[in-house]
Amino acid sequence: MKLNWKGKKILVTGAGGFIGSHLTERLVELGTHVKAFVRYNSRNDWGLLEELPADIRNELEIVAGDLKDSDDVRDAVKDTEIVFHLGALIAIPYSYVNPGDAVQTNVIGSLNILNASREYGVEKVVHTSTSEVYGTAQYVPIDEKHPLQAQSPYAASKIAADKLAESFYLSYNLPVATIRPFNTYGPRQSARAVIPTIITQALSKDKVYLGSLHPTRDFTYVQDTVDGFIKVAESSCSIGEVINVGSGKEISIGELAGKIISLIGRDVEIVSDDARIRPEKSEVNRLLADNSKAKELLQWEPRISIDEGLKRTIEWISEHISSYKVDIYNV
Repeated sequence: MKLNWKGKKILVTGAGGFIGSHLTERLVELGTHVKAFVRYNSRNDWGLLEELPADIRNELEIVAGDLKDSDDVRDAVKDTEIVFHLGALIAIPYSYVNPGDAVQTNVIGSLNILNASREYGVEKVVHTSTSEVYGTAQYVPIDEKHPLQAQSPYAASKIAADKLAESFYLSYNLPVATIRPFNTYGPRQSARAVIPTIITQALSKDKVYLGSLHPTRDFTYVQDTVDGFIKVAESSCSIGEVINVGSGKEISIGELAGKIISLIGRDVEIVSDDARIRPEKSEVNRLLADNSKAKELLQWEPRISIDEGLKRTIEWISEHISSYKVDIYNV
């Protein structure tokens, strides 16, 4: 069933983040009324929404608050029809330092969204998971039935949030669907993520410092990931389901760095830096998506190849390199 987006009242949590800003932009282009929930700060900084064209930003209703505050969340959810819940504390290294913050934001924040959505009778909640909940692959490709393994406090908090979403569907019949993106990349992504980390260093230094080089990841260009969010929201078949969104292809971090350096065309050395290596039992060594469920239920599949996506990302970062702190390790 094709959803009529025109005039739909939408809430996007985490709208100031990487995927959230791209999803918000797409929703405005579809003609929806978007409440963009961003974390309050005294600078009135809207995160990556600041990068959107003025004509898109002017269409947004910005709501500043905190996911951990149930009153903030209730006020945001009220009078909305569809909730895209992307807001989360996503930095894995930071979750080692402050696991409590990850739990408060990702678990209690999700509980607040689910409670408010139930209270106000929203039509659909699209809850955002992560491939990190699978941990190191026990088999590949990884389908949605793969065991969940909490190899970091971040992963544990997301598993808990996913199970809360599942429980609200089963206990209260809340129309919630869980999208589980694998590693997304593209313009506007911070150097907390590996691809911008490689690109920024390769553009400006003679060495690229990374953590472990052997783990493999399944990368999806952000435009394709956003298409997945839209299709999950549109499909009645997604309610009560968990759906992987990934390319179905894997590449090691070392191979990825080599590919990016080749596309940039500079003579750069790749160095494995001990300070960036995860604790041994916490490292997720292999992620490779089985995206057959998304293809079957949503008619979704990725369209942008890794080479094309990297070229677009390199071009954008090259134009915005001054906004990156290249000389420090971004946790």
